[in-house]
Amino acid sequence: MVSRIPFLQKEKGYAANDEHPMNLRDLATPALTIDLDALDRNLARMEQYSRKHSLALRPHTKTHKTPELARMQIERGAVGLTVAKVGEAEVMAAAGFDNILVAFPILGHQNLRRLATVARERRILVSLDNETAAQELSRAAIEAGATIEVLAEFDAGLRRCGVEPGAELVQLARTIEKLPRLRFRGLMTYPGCIWGSEEERRREAQNVFGRVQTALEACRKSGLAIEIVSGGSTPSAGFSHQLGFTEIRPGSYVYNDINTFYQGVCRLEDCAARVITTVVSTAVPGRAVIDAGSKTLSSDLTNSGAAGGYGCIVEAPDATIIRLNEEHGYVDTGRSEHQFKVGEVLTVIPNHVCTCVNLHDEVFLLRNEQLQGTWRVAARGKIR
Repeated sequence: MVSRIPFLQKEKGYAANDEHPMNLRDLATPALTIDLDALDRNLARMEQYSRKHSLALRPHTKTHKTPELARMQIERGAVGLTVAKVGEAEVMAAAGFDNILVAFPILGHQNLRRLATVARERRILVSLDNETAAQELSRAAIEAGATIEVLAEFDAGLRRCGVEPGAELVQLARTIEKLPRLRFRGLMTYPGCIWGSEEERRREAQNVFGRVQTALEACRKSGLAIEIVSGGSTPSAGFSHQLGFTEIRPGSYVYNDINTFYQGVCRLEDCAARVITTVVSTAVPGRAVIDAGSKTLSSDLTNSGAAGGYGCIVEAPDATIIRLNEEHGYVDTGRSEHQFKVGEVLTVIPNHVCTCVNLHDEVFLLRNEQLQGTWRVAARGKIR
């Protein structure tokens, strides 16, 4: 059981109490719910893994975007937090957190000025992969009178961001070392290429290990002091201790989703985040319409396993959510044994929990399907 639920809020209009507990099916739909027992298991599992392998845990808050859950992660041994944008860093800093890694190359005068302002009061690290971003970050730090720590990003194989892990990486690190108000701390990479079945992930992990070793060897030969090697994701978490990292940044492990389930990273019961939705129409033969559309579930399809559709209906896994409008979800019921009824409340596990959470103002906290309170998704929509 969850030992503490920090800053628990009671949602206006939901007067659940010990004498008259509110069931999840009493909530107005659509709504995003979090099973607290599943959440606690997920937090404990990652805490135990990182401790066992002496890996610093710096979880990415992009999944939950919620200071209350970030505090639970810190209480369970996380050394700091990871965010993607300045707005997310501002939210977490305002909530009192320190040692925040912005795992994204920040550019633009306003964004950099805001970040440097946060860095005057909080320990901020930034990852980047080019000289322009480093120079602009240095200028902002000078103007604000702040010091910002920097990780040089190299490509582990995803081919998204990051320089090649050799001479180009060393040159970038040397540039960072020379710039005023920046403090070079080490390296960062995102092994997002570790994806798919366990065998596929294991095979790709070997390739990532080779690139990490290339990066470390190049730095060693050049005399660079590397304090941090930051990597990791939820799909790669089980292999992280074999990859040469000193810290890991998993995100979606707290809630999980259909993508993590179909990769074998979690069980279905470990998917803590679920959307409750109501069947609003069965008028078209072979179809049911639910009140959860793209504004609720997001339009992300699965990109792992053989499943299709826009989420898994727990009560009818043999039915498929085949299409989303903003408010409507189209369910193909033709091959399902479930008898869909108007007014029925269903539970949907989203394909991609991070984008789903970003659509919701709050999450409803449940234990044994009873409402415990809510958390506001404080960092939702922070795209800058």
